[in-house]
Amino acid sequence: MNIKSLLLGSAAALIAVSGARAADAVVVAEPEPAEYVKICDVYGAGYFYIPGTEICMRIGGYVRYDISAGDAGAFTGARYQDLSEALEGRDDVNDGYFKQARFTLRTYTGQETEMGTLKTYTETRFNWGTGYHGVDLDGNPATPDAQFSSFGSRGVSLNFAWIQLGGLRVGKDETAFNTFTGYAGNVINDTLVPYGGFDTNVIQYYFDAGNGFSAVASLETGEGFILNDDNTALHLGHDSIDSYVPYVVGGVKYTQGWGSISGVIAYDSAVEEWTGKARLDVTPMQNLTLFLMAGYGSDDNIPRNFYKQWSGNWAVWGGGTYTINEKTSFNLQAAYDEGENVGIAANIAYDIVPGFTITAEVDYLHFGDNNFDNWTGATDENSIGGVLRFQRSF
Repeated sequence: MNIKSLLLGSAAALIAVSGARAADAVVVAEPEPAEYVKICDVYGAGYFYIPGTEICMRIGGYVRYDISAGDAGAFTGARYQDLSEALEGRDDVNDGYFKQARFTLRTYTGQETEMGTLKTYTETRFNWGTGYHGVDLDGNPATPDAQFSSFGSRGVSLNFAWIQLGGLRVGKDETAFNTFTGYAGNVINDTLVPYGGFDTNVIQYYFDAGNGFSAVASLETGEGFILNDDNTALHLGHDSIDSYVPYVVGGVKYTQGWGSISGVIAYDSAVEEWTGKARLDVTPMQNLTLFLMAGYGSDDNIPRNFYKQWSGNWAVWGGGTYTINEKTSFNLQAAYDEGENVGIAANIAYDIVPGFTITAEVDYLHFGDNNFDNWTGATDENSIGGVLRFQRSF
């Protein structure tokens, strides 16, 4: 056997072995394509497609910490429950520091259908703060139905949970009496002189003509009362009315580049009273927005109309926002009603970095109508307070 024969034989053996191994090779299945989350920019920033669907979703919210100080009433607004009767003589109830931390979770969805855009929105708030919790009017531990809580009350609340298809919206919202015209400025405490109720269930329809004209009609449950024989009211709480007649709100708005003009009218079926509100918004220059709002309501059968919560028949609110630079803005609101109640709130809001804002506010309340239901908790004729707010929004 020569060298050439040896080499040829070795090559043939190697080919035979390789062929045998190839016949026995394990075939690895190809991985299935991964379904990565895709961006959905149809409804704005932050939306993504829920995998396997055509539904766009966004998750957001904020974490907030408030430090308030001063006289009760000047910084607590309509959300405060007066504890002066329960704990009379204790200065720390009505003066001092009030602190509150809040985590708010928001969800948004959107989807195009043959009947229009289908949307949902939810907002849940988790609170923790200082204050007196679980005491009745005698200062003793109370049942959940009878307890009072101060600014900073602990608890969880579902503030929004609605479904909207085209212009039709149903679910938990705030009354169209406020949302359609807009809130009373960019101050923290915009309800020193209140401009309407808030939480309610709704069946609403929004109409947008596309030329600046829009309208709303809303059936609501509001906050119910039963009138006693002495014309005082028994408070039934939210979504409790003494008949099958819902609360009704209707409004119109005209919006152009200079601003907008809007008006709403509402009927409280529990106390059988009407309330109206008109508002003008203008933008006289690029970095300045101003508003003026006036309300008028009947008050023959009340102490409290869900929509007309100011004193007397009429009230006015005004203010605006001046953008100092891209990070800093100045906000102001002043309000006055027929009962000679005066509220003034002013703040500076500063964006340290995008999404993190510090707001410092000073508030003043003159409590004029001592015969009116004290919605603020103020015990002095003149109260001054302030709020320092830290908020991270995402």
